[in-house]
Amino acid sequence: MFNKILIANRGEIAIRVMRACRELGIKSVGVYSDADKNSLFAKYADEAHPIGEPTPAKSYLNIDKILDVAEKSGAEAIHPGYGFLAENPNLGKECEKHGIKLIGPKWSVIEAMGDKITARKLMKKAGVPVVPGTEKGITDDQEALEIAESIGYPIIIKASAGGGGIGMRIVTEEDELLRAIESTRSVAESAFGDATIYIEKYVKEPRHIEFQILADEHGSIIHAAERECSIQRRNQKLIEEAPSPIMTPELREKMGSIAVRAASSIGYTNAGTVEFLYSNGEFYFLEMNTRVQVEHPITEAITGLDLVKEQLKIAASDELCCTQDEIKVNGHAIECRINAEDPLNDFAPNPGKITGYRSPGGLGVRVDSGVYMNYTIPSYYDSMISKLIVWGRDREEAISRMRRALSEYIVLGVKTTIPFHKAMMASPHFHQGKLHTHFVDNYKNEIYDNMQKVVEEDREMVERLKSTFLPSKKVAAVSAAVSSYMAAHANSKK
Repeated sequence: MFNKILIANRGEIAIRVMRACRELGIKSVGVYSDADKNSLFAKYADEAHPIGEPTPAKSYLNIDKILDVAEKSGAEAIHPGYGFLAENPNLGKECEKHGIKLIGPKWSVIEAMGDKITARKLMKKAGVPVVPGTEKGITDDQEALEIAESIGYPIIIKASAGGGGIGMRIVTEEDELLRAIESTRSVAESAFGDATIYIEKYVKEPRHIEFQILADEHGSIIHAAERECSIQRRNQKLIEEAPSPIMTPELREKMGSIAVRAASSIGYTNAGTVEFLYSNGEFYFLEMNTRVQVEHPITEAITGLDLVKEQLKIAASDELCCTQDEIKVNGHAIECRINAEDPLNDFAPNPGKITGYRSPGGLGVRVDSGVYMNYTIPSYYDSMISKLIVWGRDREEAISRMRRALSEYIVLGVKTTIPFHKAMMASPHFHQGKLHTHFVDNYKNEIYDNMQKVVEEDREMVERLKSTFLPSKKVAAVSAAVSSYMAAHANSKK
């Protein structure tokens, strides 16, 4: 096992990896930008090093700076978390050159799966069902018109190097196509430095179902069941649950075995996710995420696995913890992403200072967070405050528990997505489990009306509980005392 690992990330995922390190007796090395010098993860790490200006390009995306810290600190491996460098093959290449282990698959696999056209070809070759579409990048407008006509509208134009819902455009008729191509190319070039695009048949109102994969370096590979991630806004996930409400043992066996086949065909190692679109009894390969997912805790909740610890063990050349037959689904879990966004204003980002914070607790409730009271959420990065995860014996109990947990969750000083999640948990359509990726758009009026009611209820709750929050001066004193304690605690370990 490793003695020391550098976590090349920030926020809640950095703390999540550091917790796994502590349980395994591994020293953690954090890196932080100027904007994160007072962050919780920088205090929680056994040691933490500054890496410069707040902009990601000059800090969390700067491979040279991160590797320099890794070498100077004596870190033997790097965990990239999710986002930032997590799916950048260049990090793997540089780690290989410097004799540092990347906790993830080989850089060549990351590179292949990061190019959506290459990924489609590899999956099709492995016998994995893919959505009808092009086998190469579109370079000619006339060719695009002909391909779209042969596939049949509606279609979707995608950036080959895309991810996270960026660089995607739905086209319903021929008159829109050329403008959409030009727009998508522009977005792809700006966001990914690669203007290559391709065309797929657009699957109407599909479910987004993904399978968690674990593969060791000795040839063993398993799946840890599925997650349903259909509740999305602009192709960004908002709520995830496991298992999927539509799943049967037979369907899980079929989809899971194909997910394993997909990963096995490319020599995949470590943790990853094979994502599918499911519609009318058919399913198609969407993409493979070569990293730990934001929503990994719900899989942990229903299987009992610690996926991050498994990542570390696999990277240290350990064999898989279990066989496929030993993976059992127990109960139901739901995750709500709590972001600093205004859901009543088209989810506009709302960074700022948290002036009051009280997280929920109780049976079956987990909060993965990187914030604290009096902390200022910076504007440079993702707006996530926390992930709220609940477990229940069945889906109805999980929904009821989530409603209860959300009612206890109070964040003052910034607007959050908590009202949205409360509205969703009260939605009869959500209760029915008839989910698809356009659910939020289809029921936006109902959700909006419910959110307005929720906001009023929240005001009453805050009024009742505001006396339980410390005045800001006391908060500052407590925060300083905690920081001092954690710094002393870290120094005592050196």
